[in-house]
Amino acid sequence: MFDTPGPLSAQTQSRLDEIIAAHLPLEGPLLPMLHAVQAEWGYVPEAVLVPIAQALNIGRAEVHGVVTFYHDFRREAPPAHVVKICRAEACQAQGGREFAAEVTQLLAARADIAVEDIYCLGLCACGPAAMVDGELIGRADAATVCGKVAS
Repeated sequence: MFDTPGPLSAQTQSRLDEIIAAHLPLEGPLLPMLHAVQAEWGYVPEAVLVPIAQALNIGRAEVHGVVTFYHDFRREAPPAHVVKICRAEACQAQGGREFAAEVTQLLAARADIAVEDIYCLGLCACGPAAMVDGELIGRADAATVCGKVAS
C-alpha cells in the first residue's frame, strides 16, 4: 500500500482523512494523529507526512522530525513479531543481561522477528521482563519468549 512514493490509493487516502479529521480538534494533535496512523498500518509511512503537515499547517520537516525523534514510531512495516526485552536495572539484577543475550542469539536468524531493548516494562518485581507482540512476560526466560514467537 505504501511501497512506492506518489499519491495514496483512494482507500488509503480516505482512511487517512478520517484519522486526520478525528484528531484535528485536539489540542496538540500531531502525536495522537501519528499514533493513530501507526495503529492503523503498523508504522508511519513516508507518504502520510505531507497530508498530515498540510492538515496541521506545519512543514513536512516538522512532522518528519517528530517521527524520527520518538523511538516508538516505526518508519517501516514491522516484522511479524516484536520482542522487547527490559534492560533497566531491576531486570539486570535478575539476570537480564544473560537473558537478553540468550534470546537475541536464539532469534538472530529469524528475519520475521525484531528484538528490541526497552527501558522498563513496569514489572520490576518480576524481572527479567519481556514483551512479545504486546504481551507482557514477567520472570521471563528464553524458552518462554521463544515459544511465544514460535506459535
